Amino acid sequence: MFGLVVRFTCKDEASAAAFDQLVGETIEKIREGEPGTLVYASHLVEGQPLLRIFYELYRDRAAFDTHEEQEHTRRFLAARDELLASVEVDWLSLQSGKGTAG
Repeated sequence: MFGLVVRFTCKDEASAAAFDQLVGETIEKIREGEPGTLVYASHLVEGQPLLRIFYELYRDRAAFDTHEEQEHTRRFLAARDELLASVEVDWLSLQSGKGTAG
């Protein structure tokens, strides 16, 4: 299993609304056509209206690479930058858990 956590900080409220729209469109495509993407969740953070946290789990690194090559992912990556003040990525290696293959 391969995963990551990403923290996106939007520039302002209008950017946050546009980012959320972009995310919704992207996640719909992920649901439809990425069987190797096990979890792709976007979270709001209480008390921090400009912050979004993504939690992503993939079957393996190859499934992540396939995700990155998709047209909808490339569109998301190209469009998000104008909406964001910052992006922080933490790469995850599964140690143990419930509901996991490890």
